[in-house]
Amino acid sequence: MRAPGVSAERVTEMAPQQLIGIGEAVYNFSLKDQHNSTFDLFENTGKRTLLSFHPLAWTEFCAAQMTDLEKNREKMAAMNAEAVGISVDSVPCKKAWADHLGITGTRILADFWPHGKVAEQYGLFREANGFSERANIIVDERQRVAWIKIYPVHSVPDIGEVMGVLKGMGSR
Repeated sequence: MRAPGVSAERVTEMAPQQLIGIGEAVYNFSLKDQHNSTFDLFENTGKRTLLSFHPLAWTEFCAAQMTDLEKNREKMAAMNAEAVGISVDSVPCKKAWADHLGITGTRILADFWPHGKVAEQYGLFREANGFSERANIIVDERQRVAWIKIYPVHSVPDIGEVMGVLKGMGSR
């Protein structure tokens, strides 16, 4: 767990991988969601994608983060954006958790095997813990990082801030 007040720059120093930066081209990936359907990031070219990394399913903060995405799904769609949740949990775990939370439209992706590979590609995997940082990355229509924020593990990202960033990107 990162101590409160430790910046994203500090996390990068502690992590063996490099945090992806603003303006960089994203890494494509394909992961299964809670319905065992494949999500491929590059299939979203032409619209914005919010990659919402969370450490583990079945935890209070992660549940709040994912339900916020579900509650704002239609507003994001109106801004040409789709949010996906990502953690190291397995597809059956994601399915049970999404059903428990009543999440029906937001895709929750399993970065299960190779364990945490997508989080690692983006510089967000916490090797010592075996899960990702809590982070949001907005990918623009051209598959470049438009915005990134890392949060304390025991917190819920401010969905209003994310919506403000999307709104500030204008309509494209």
